[in-house]
Amino acid sequence: MDKINVYGGKMGNRKLHLINMEKIKDGHFIKNFKLTFLNTNGRQKEYEMISFNELVNPDDIGKTNNGVAIIALYKGKLLLLREFRMAVNDYVYNLVAGRIEPGENIEDCVHREIYEETGLEVSNIVTVLPSTFAAASMTDLRMTFVVAEVTGEISDAFMNEHEEIHGGFYTPEEVKELLQSPNFNANCQLVAYFYSMLSVFTDAFEKAQTE
Repeated sequence: MDKINVYGGKMGNRKLHLINMEKIKDGHFIKNFKLTFLNTNGRQKEYEMISFNELVNPDDIGKTNNGVAIIALYKGKLLLLREFRMAVNDYVYNLVAGRIEPGENIEDCVHREIYEETGLEVSNIVTVLPSTFAAASMTDLRMTFVVAEVTGEISDAFMNEHEEIHGGFYTPEEVKELLQSPNFNANCQLVAYFYSMLSVFTDAFEKAQTE
């Protein structure tokens, strides 16, 4: 497979230094790479990672924004999906999320993913956060979190044949009950937790303002 020797970038203050990158598997969607580092004792350390990107040289690692995850709200309720995920062979609670297609910008992707997975329309994009790593221990996949307001009726008419997705709007109290389930996507679980605690944080803030 493809091999790239000696990382030519600036080492700066880093104590771990990438010296080699080799593609060891080229899947249909995912590529598997073996990275060789010099560790803090000057010894070599091999590390496997996966990428959705065609990495030509080490400087390409972590540079591509691959997709979006959408914190969608309707009249104060949080949109959550219960969807079947093949990788775990089970249903999980998740945010609307997906890959940015070629030629799309973030806003285009948000509108498309919301519509395809729920049949809803985006009425307002509230916040677009800087892209962040989704699972830095194993991949350079980058996601952009977007807060959006949506409108319309939830429908599964626009899903493809490989998906099984059931969307719903939930109050903080309802989300608190859902959080008893272990089957959450990690970032969705965190968003759901803080959403369920909104009244607690609001009360604490208001109390602090009066003291």
